[in-house]
Amino acid sequence: MTDSGPKFKTLKLLKLILSGFLVTVSLLFAIASIRTLSLDVNVGLQLARWEKTNNISLVVSQQQREELLDNFKEAIRIPTVSFSKDESNTTALREFDRFLRKAFPTVFSSDLVRHELVANYSHLFWVRGSQPDLVPYLLLAHIDVVPASESDGWDAPPFSAEEIDGFIYGRGTIDDKGSLVGILQALEYLLMKGYAPRRGFYISLGHDEEVSGTKGAMNIVRVLKQRGVRLLFVLDEGLAVLDGVISGLEGPAALIGLSEKGWATVKLSVFMAPGHSSMPPSETSIGILAAAVKRLEDNPMPRLFGHGPEKGTFEHLAHKFGLPMKFIMSNLWLFAPLLGRVLERKPETNAFVRTTTAVTMFNAGVKVNIMPSLAEAYVNLRIHSAQSLQEVLDLVQSTVGDQRVKVELIDGFDPLPVSSMDDKSFGFQIIKKTVLEMFPTITVAPGICIGNTDSRHFKDLTDDIYRFAPVWFKPGDAQRFHGINERISKKNYEELLVFYFSLIQNCDILKLPEPHSTIHEL
Repeated sequence: MTDSGPKFKTLKLLKLILSGFLVTVSLLFAIASIRTLSLDVNVGLQLARWEKTNNISLVVSQQQREELLDNFKEAIRIPTVSFSKDESNTTALREFDRFLRKAFPTVFSSDLVRHELVANYSHLFWVRGSQPDLVPYLLLAHIDVVPASESDGWDAPPFSAEEIDGFIYGRGTIDDKGSLVGILQALEYLLMKGYAPRRGFYISLGHDEEVSGTKGAMNIVRVLKQRGVRLLFVLDEGLAVLDGVISGLEGPAALIGLSEKGWATVKLSVFMAPGHSSMPPSETSIGILAAAVKRLEDNPMPRLFGHGPEKGTFEHLAHKFGLPMKFIMSNLWLFAPLLGRVLERKPETNAFVRTTTAVTMFNAGVKVNIMPSLAEAYVNLRIHSAQSLQEVLDLVQSTVGDQRVKVELIDGFDPLPVSSMDDKSFGFQIIKKTVLEMFPTITVAPGICIGNTDSRHFKDLTDDIYRFAPVWFKPGDAQRFHGINERISKKNYEELLVFYFSLIQNCDILKLPEPHSTIHEL
């Protein structure tokens, strides 16, 4: 009898623990199920009563359609290539200046528009609004393109603007002359129709974005700072409309970039006394450096999925997935670690999970029979929004873990601040409204840019920077970006024009409406 007492108490305790566990699991499942069924982050202002505006509709005649496509093609044919920070095709940049003045005469002659050249080749436009008390915004694009050669395997010469099956091929069709010419063409048509904005705005066209924008965008920012300009928001290139790109997603999704990953270029170097290869030491500079590089590749940066803007992306898209993904993505508070492990398996989605580490250069040796005294490797890191540049450098140093390997920061910057996207966010809601007016069945979601744009230089002038253009990407199209066969359909280019034509007018509202409902949070 004496043994049964403790056994009974132990069994009772185990039953209590098991019952508590089952209750907890049942409660979590119930909460997750309710959230899956009720979470709708897309209601917001879609059903709200927006201020009525008398927007001008855009009706393009066949002659105008031919002219606007000819303008775009002429822009593509000008090889405004940036080769490095110190080398660009200045002849082409001067030709592009002449092209702009010829293609958009109303923009350059209107009393409402002030134009100025900045740093010889960049352009800054100020379009005066009728109500100067309204805070202006800025539309951003860039003139320059990355190098391209027909010998790389293009289906058409990269600066020919040749048409193939309804697509215009050429370097810059996506990045970024589609947006650039679309913005100015939209303004040209608006001014021709007698439009005068209530809210003033700027158009900034940098000439060296592809090599960091240190001469173009940075000098434009300096000019605006000197004039005490404060911006309501900035809209630049970045993300796009993805159609069939995200596996399991029902229908296309327009992703509006709220931030950009940070950047670091780190040099690893090992110095040793040189010697003859017939008498090698037990460890060489190459071997030591190779081991350090291998440790970096074998020990990736920590998984941070759910701690940055990517959380909002998946929550906004959740309702467009079937089960079980809808259940998982509606409840990232519970499943973020699990989803992060799934996403990290592919390079294209791993970029959203963590700071990525890429060894891009490795240099050592001058002769086959000489032990090299110096071995160098360069590592490029794209920094997740939840980390800082210094945190990443500290992790690189600790992972290398060898005092013989010198770790040196060549250049870098922190991730960009995350822009607002709630019901009070003017820029995000206006962009979203404009997209939904054009494509009512599309899903709009926030996102993060894993690359960098000129917009980062404007962070001191505004709290909100957005990166989006309604360029449609289907499977495989992302590889055309800076790759071969960059192209855009004629229809999609016209959609870019319509987007900016409507966006400029939508920005004339005085304030956002009160939301119809708020985001459900349990």
